[in-house]
Amino acid sequence: MRGSVVLVVVLVILGLMAGYSYIVTQNGPLKPEGRLAFVKIANPDFYPGHLHSQLLESIAKEEGSKCALVLHFGGDSNYRSYQEGDVYIIEMAFIDTNGTGAEGNTNYLDSLKIALFGVPEGRYKYKSDGIIFNTTEQAMNHINTLARQHGQQGSIPTVWHGTARLGSPILVQGCGFPLYFDFMEKQYGVIPAYFYTFIGMLYPYFSDPYRNFELQHADELQTFYRNGELNFE
Repeated sequence: MRGSVVLVVVLVILGLMAGYSYIVTQNGPLKPEGRLAFVKIANPDFYPGHLHSQLLESIAKEEGSKCALVLHFGGDSNYRSYQEGDVYIIEMAFIDTNGTGAEGNTNYLDSLKIALFGVPEGRYKYKSDGIIFNTTEQAMNHINTLARQHGQQGSIPTVWHGTARLGSPILVQGCGFPLYFDFMEKQYGVIPAYFYTFIGMLYPYFSDPYRNFELQHADELQTFYRNGELNFE
């Protein structure tokens, strides 16, 4: 009996969180979708005509959106925004000023602290179209400006790239994960950020048509990527 009561209470709390999160995000600038993919199958995989780029275009088109936003962990790229078919894809990466960069090892304890307590003020910088932004507000202004220029109406479908360079792609949430949480928390508050980040972890299991290939060949694809064998000229 006690177990049933606890279960009901948990379900009610989850239902309230879901309802609140849905309402809060309805008219916001970003529509939370979730993780896009598990591992790289081409590099760069955000370039016109590549499979993950086309996947994001199809997601945005299903939403009736003229733009989509993909979030990354900042590396050497300039993260140029570009046209993919009918959808303008906006790229944005975060630069962790206390971190080791996209090629470094993940500090999971640090990631947990950020998830629990948020990002310390001034720690992140942001990069898009070769420009580095010092604040979230500057980064969002850039995103919103590009969206207006390309006819966007309503919220922009937003994903984190999700490709894991090392480790199990089921556990390691991959490229752009902290930036997704950061953006959602700053736009909508901590409850929607947790809710949509958790839901977003499940997203590629349903939306990524390459999921079985990526997961079955993750070790090989990760090795190929680290050795430069997935690079397209």
